[in-house]
Parts: sequence; structure tokens; C-alpha cells
Amino acid sequence: MTAHIENLDIPAGMEITGELPDGAEKVLTPKALELIVDLHRKFNGERLGRLEARKERQAEIAAGKDLDFLAETAEIRNDPSWQVAPPAPGLEDRRVEVTGPTYKKMTINALNSGAKVWLADQEDANTPQWDSVIQGQINLLDSLNREIDFTSPEGKEYKLAPDDELPTIVVRPRGWHMPEKHIRIDGEETSGSLVDFALYFATAGQVQIEKGRGPYFYLAKMESHLEARLWNQVFEHAEDAFGLSRGTIRATVLIETYPAAFEMEEILYELREHSAGLNAGRWDYIFSVIKYYRSRGSEFLLPDRSDVTMTVPFMNAYTELLARTCHKRGAHAIGGMSAFVPSKDEAANKAAFDKVREDKSREAGKGFDGSWVAHPGMVSLCKEVFTETLGDKPNQIDNKREDVNVTAADLLDVKSTPGSMTEAGLRTNVSVGIQYLRAWLEGNGAVAINGLMEDAATAEISRSQVWQWLDAGITLDSGEKVTKDLVERIVAEEVAKLPGDDAGWKDATDTFVSVAIAPDYVDFLTLPAYARMP
Repeated sequence: MTAHIENLDIPAGMEITGELPDGAEKVLTPKALELIVDLHRKFNGERLGRLEARKERQAEIAAGKDLDFLAETAEIRNDPSWQVAPPAPGLEDRRVEVTGPTYKKMTINALNSGAKVWLADQEDANTPQWDSVIQGQINLLDSLNREIDFTSPEGKEYKLAPDDELPTIVVRPRGWHMPEKHIRIDGEETSGSLVDFALYFATAGQVQIEKGRGPYFYLAKMESHLEARLWNQVFEHAEDAFGLSRGTIRATVLIETYPAAFEMEEILYELREHSAGLNAGRWDYIFSVIKYYRSRGSEFLLPDRSDVTMTVPFMNAYTELLARTCHKRGAHAIGGMSAFVPSKDEAANKAAFDKVREDKSREAGKGFDGSWVAHPGMVSLCKEVFTETLGDKPNQIDNKREDVNVTAADLLDVKSTPGSMTEAGLRTNVSVGIQYLRAWLEGNGAVAINGLMEDAATAEISRSQVWQWLDAGITLDSGEKVTKDLVERIVAEEVAKLPGDDAGWKDATDTFVSVAIAPDYVDFLTLPAYARMP
């Protein structure tokens, strides 16, 4: 640690409590810090209000009210005249996007992957450790300035490919719910969303503007068009503060919460001149379905996670509606992440590639303009599959999917999901959840487990499904009822199978158990886990 707090020009009212990694002054600039203060004072109250509105909606659903398309915004949905802004420079062709955290090695690998876009993830594939938050911003700035390289402990060197081969960078800040406890303004914790946005926009984002490609963002875990409106106000304020024209900033919204699926058009409308489309955030979407309807009985009980594929009725309806909505309004529709990672086992590798090909072919056939992969080794396959549909065209926004007619009942049709609730599925949830949490607490947010790249979203599914099955007292296909004693026994048995000393698993196990079997459901696993971080 060679950077020092006293060397920073910290605005009045701001307190920074985290130690600074080398190079922190490059991103903790006076303009960046002033923007954080400005955004906090202007928008944090509304952010907290939006989070309270989430609780109110959740209470309504628990009391028996169902999600539905909003009557008060029907005029927006029925107005055929409005469109979002045309695709921004560097975002015209998005046939393959690689996702991953902003660690130095992964930054270089993602930028050298051959993808059209790199989703530089400060959210689910990252951890909010203070060092990761700041070092990630440094890595982004250094990569745009071509000042980044990395040598592994084994001596392998990583360097950037030539400029014209690099993908467009799109940064994913933390969701509205996550705080940043290492920066306080007027005695209050700041928003992780606003901190991530401001640090990038004021530093690396300005380099992107000079290069004519950005700054661009992915917006995570929004639950309503009013939350999108808040982001739009933040964008306008930042553009005005830096003397930029409207629409310089662009954002793709992940439709990864159950309520947002009923407000897709309204979300696009709120972000019109700043919109870069919507993405089908499949894993968080499944988590959100469980979360919102967790106490509503058998109609909303899901089988084993592995059975909830994109072809089951409620998931198929959601993706069909997303493609239809985006193309109706001139926006990109981006498909969900393939979590498979290449394997040294030839048979396992072939099976993984076959599944990815099937998944991406389905998305391209539905009208999606591109899709995500979690590993650079899957980029070529995804690009190949979408090129079979797109050819030389950059996208298929002209495929309006007017054949699609999705109702609220279709989106709510969880009960038609085929599959079983098994002890093996329960064990997988426990094991994957605890393994991921250990890595997350130790600073690694993207973890390969059992051939899949796991991130916070899949950990959320795992612990939520354990909670729901336990709360409902379901009976597994083996005939055994899910009880607290059963879950605790399985936790002990699964942890005993994991490598390493018992002490190394204690924190992760305690965190998992505290949210999986607690009487009251915790909205986000990452909140109590973040509280355990220094």
C-alpha cells in the first residue's frame, strides 16, 4: 500500500476509511470524489425511498396480490410512436459479450477474448472488498490507456492485443441495494451504485469518450421503471456536470427481477436517450421469483435448480417478451449468460460446448441480438452461432417478433415447471452456496465449481431455495421432509467433503446457514456477507 489518504483532495463532508492500493490517486481524483458527494446529496434520499417501495410491493405479494402489468403506465405501452436512441458507437454489434470481474488477469483475458463487448463486472462476479472496488477502477483506467500487464507467479505474461481488436467496455456497477461502507458523506454510508458509477465516469469513462466509445453501463437488479428513472436522472446530472451532450452515457438494463419483467417497456421509456437495450439476467431472475413468492404455497415452488431451464414455460415467456419488447422499441435484446467453462476432460468439454451451442442457437432463433458467456474459451462458439443467424448484419432489431403475445399469467406460470425436489438438489444448493461464499468472503467473486462459473446470483438461488423448501416443509422425492435438522445435517456432511481445514469454512458456513434457515428471509445474501468483510 503506497497511496495515502492525506495525498487526496477530499471534499468537505466526505470520509474515506479504507486503505488505498497503489495507484488509487488515479481514480480517486478531485472530480471523481466531488461527483460522489454531489450524487449522494442529490439522489441518495430517493434511492432509499425506492428500496422502501420494494418492501411495500413484497408485502402486497405476501398478502396475496400478484404482479401484473401496470394500469397507470398503459399509455406508454400502447403508444407506438416512441423509440430508444439508435445503437451507440461500439455497441452496434453485440453478438457475443464476455462477462467477468475487473481483476487484472481477467481484465486482460476478457479484452483479448475476441468478444464484441466486455461486461466489466463490479457487481455479481466481483466482491465489494475495498481493495477490489478501487483496484478494479484502476485496472479499467489502465486498460483504456494501454498501461496494463500482468505476470503470473509461474512467469506467464499477459498483455493487451492491438487496439482495433479490443471489445467495447461496458461496466456493471453494484445494485441500488448495496452500500459502500468505506466512503461516508455527512456521516452516511454511500451507495455502491453511485460510487462505482462516479469513479468510472469521471476517470476511465472520460478516456472512453475521447475514444468515441462510451461511457457505457449495465444496470443490475432494478425492480421498477421508477428505479430506471432515478438512474436516468443520475446520467443527466453527470452529463451536465461534465458538459456532455444528452445520450453520451448509455445503459443496458438487466431484466433479472420478477417485478421488472412486468415493466420492460416502461424501463426502456425512462432511459430512452440513454438506453442501449435489455438483457435476460436469467440466474437472478430465478432467484427473484423465489424471493417474491417464497411464502405463497405450492404454485410458486420450484424444483431442483438444474431443472429450471430457459425452456420451461415461465422462463420461455420472459425471454420471448424481452425480445419482442426490445425490438418493438428499437433496442438490443441480449441473451443470458452461459456459465459453462472449458474442461480438460474431453467428454465433459464436448457436453458443455454442445449445451452452449443449443442455448445460443435458441436465443438467436428467438430474435436476440447477442448473448453472454462467462469464459473467454466460449467466445468463439457464441460468435459462430449468432453469425449463423445474423450473417453480416450487426443485429436483428428488424425482427420485430410480432408473433409474440405474452400475458401476465404466462409470466406467473411457475407451477408448470417440470422437475423434482431431490436430496441431491438440496445438497448441491448447500455445497455450491458455501463454496461460493468462502471464495466471495476471501475476495473472489467468480468461481468455477463443478464445471460452471458461479457468481453471487447462483449463490442467491441456492440459499433461497433451501429457505423456501424448509419454510414450506416440502417432501423430497425420496419421501424425506425438509426440516431444520435435515438441512443442518446436510450442511455438516457437505462441508466435511470439502478440502482444507475446518476453520477456513466456518465463516462461509455460518453466513450460509444464517440466511438459509433463519425464520425471516434476508433480501440479499451479499448484505450480511458484506457486513463480515473488513
